[in-house]
Amino acid sequence: MAPQKTAKKSAAGKAPAAQTFIIDYSGPANDKIFDAAAYEKFLIDHIKVEGKTGQLGDDIKLSRDTPGQLTVTANIPFSKRTLKYLTKKFLKKNLMREWLRVVATSKNTYSLRFFNVAFDEAADDQE
Repeated sequence: MAPQKTAKKSAAGKAPAAQTFIIDYSGPANDKIFDAAAYEKFLIDHIKVEGKTGQLGDDIKLSRDTPGQLTVTANIPFSKRTLKYLTKKFLKKNLMREWLRVVATSKNTYSLRFFNVAFDEAADDQE
């Protein structure tokens, strides 16, 4: 006789846990080259919810709780990679992509950092 398989309990009755992502832009903001309000508006205008942009509703919330950080809280499935893509798009649109890069510093955190120009200059001096 073949062993009987038991059905696993599904989590259909539970509400999905909210995902929280943090984008740290304190370095460029302290140097006054990064406009946080424009970045927040750009994300609101470009994040898609159910295939539509600009209609976040209660599904996705953006907040600037601490200076130099933007917190994105999503109650629906949302990719961290989407935030990186939109951040790079914002930097390119505002001609800052040549000086800033987006780095993942932890599982739920991105940080905007300057390229290491001193290292590039040292390499040019050696040639």
